[in-house]
Amino acid sequence: MLFPAYQSQSFCFSTRGIVNVASSGNLLTNSKNVQLVLDPSLALLSRRQRKLIRQNPGILHAIAAGLHTAIKECKWQFRNRRWNCPTTHSPNVFGKIVNRGCRETAFVFAITSAGVTHAVARACSEGAIESCTCDYRRRGPGGPDWHWGGCSDNVEFGRMFGREFVDSSERGRDLRYLTNLHNNEAGRMTVASEMQQECKCHGMSGSCTVRTCWMRLPSFRVVGDFLKDRFDGASRVIYANKGSNRASHRADPRHLEPENPAHKLPSARDLVYFEKSPNFCSYNGKTGTHGTSGRTCNSSSPALDGCELLCCGRGYKTRMEQVTERCHCTFHWCCHVSCLNCTSTQTVHQCL
Repeated sequence: MLFPAYQSQSFCFSTRGIVNVASSGNLLTNSKNVQLVLDPSLALLSRRQRKLIRQNPGILHAIAAGLHTAIKECKWQFRNRRWNCPTTHSPNVFGKIVNRGCRETAFVFAITSAGVTHAVARACSEGAIESCTCDYRRRGPGGPDWHWGGCSDNVEFGRMFGREFVDSSERGRDLRYLTNLHNNEAGRMTVASEMQQECKCHGMSGSCTVRTCWMRLPSFRVVGDFLKDRFDGASRVIYANKGSNRASHRADPRHLEPENPAHKLPSARDLVYFEKSPNFCSYNGKTGTHGTSGRTCNSSSPALDGCELLCCGRGYKTRMEQVTERCHCTFHWCCHVSCLNCTSTQTVHQCL
């Protein structure tokens, strides 16, 4: 799985998430002149994944777009947390967190899986993938004053492809394997469950006598918000050893049990993890944590973005910064907006 170039670098999705791969062969360029690279000889891309890309012309661009969206959403959701979804230019874009089994690992797997499903489903309805189209399964009357029609986003194809492509990189039958598959599916199910019905009115003078309706994907911010809530309420699990954990025991969420017997079983849309998160306060090369030194904090907030919590009690420094912004904007008919540039002095607090 490949990724749009970040500062002339290319990215590939492997067994432990999205990893950076530098390659000069087989450059592709999409309609926005974003370079993608697919090197079929890459060991990091499984044979199954390469076959799926060949079988679905046009899907590579959707995968890349979905992963790009997932990274942006991850950074947005955790912008005020000690772990702020950092990415690197090392062989693993998300760093060492993808090799762990903590809450943050769960979110990374869920959001990237959701990103692929969301982008592929949208690309199908836009005609960008040769092997799929709109979802036309809903046809005919839907109610007394409306009927199914239009072009529904093909979330079923997105889920099916995402399951085959993303999950194929997982190996084994251990606890890590089960939790990764569970979180991948939770991301896909979130996209599907948040689909919304949209309608268009028909009738004389907009009377809306009859409506044509179809199903539309949610914005990815809605998906991110839901998964962030599930992150906060994630379930710590253990492997439910029901006699044997050989291959005859399929990967199934029912084989995951809460570590605390008093807690209920996690649902298919819950995020699950099996180990405590590392200490994100300080830099640690072994765990791959960056620490919070130098992060901007809010001195007046008692929440997680506040200087007391974000800086882990180390204190913070304050400096003054001049910021230039557009202001006093005026709309001129038709169609031009003119603005002035206003400079102000702002107080910035940074963790020590």
